[in-house]
Amino acid sequence: MKILIVCTNHSTYPTKTAKTGLWLSELTHFYDVMIKRRIMIDIVSPLGGEIPIDERSFDLKDEYNATYWEDSVFREKLKNSLKPSEIHTADYRLIYFAGGHGAMWDLTENTELQEITKNIYERNGLVTAVCHGVCGLLNVQLSDGSWLIQDKYLTGFSNVEETLMSFVSEVPFYLEDKLKERGAHFTKSMIPFIEFIEMDERLITGQNPGSARKVASKAVEELFEK
Repeated sequence: MKILIVCTNHSTYPTKTAKTGLWLSELTHFYDVMIKRRIMIDIVSPLGGEIPIDERSFDLKDEYNATYWEDSVFREKLKNSLKPSEIHTADYRLIYFAGGHGAMWDLTENTELQEITKNIYERNGLVTAVCHGVCGLLNVQLSDGSWLIQDKYLTGFSNVEETLMSFVSEVPFYLEDKLKERGAHFTKSMIPFIEFIEMDERLITGQNPGSARKVASKAVEELFEK
């Protein structure tokens, strides 16, 4: 069994000097669950090549971050991610969009990734995402012309969490607002930054970085126990 993980290539903010990119734990926590089930993993990004890491997420006290940062296979995948044109969608049972603020700039409008997502979903695959990675689902249109997320229950990084992170002036949009505009039923935990996931048929989403592992566990349950 093989799954596909989508990561951002985007590393800059409009005015802040801090670097953004992938939120590391949103990848490592998900990756760890899949590796332990001996699932094969490919990583793709809009441009292929190197995946930048958001410097605020580079926490090696996190056991999964530390384990995989030292793992040569994992690091190689991060350095040489695949381009969308190299992906054969029939190979994958699941697609997962990892977050980090960078995702908002290059995952939202990427038509190649939207096509890959549509194809995996329409072949009865799972579509999963966490935090800002959920923005990669905003513009996915199915073959019948409907939006993938319309009328679906989902979650993602909330307006409250965005405000508390103090990055509001930098982000191109509020994810929660955009998801609602698309007709999604947005749900969230009462308390910000608490682990929270939502599932609607073959769509599994997580609210924030702390939810990545739970998204993976739920996905594994769906892949193996159905």
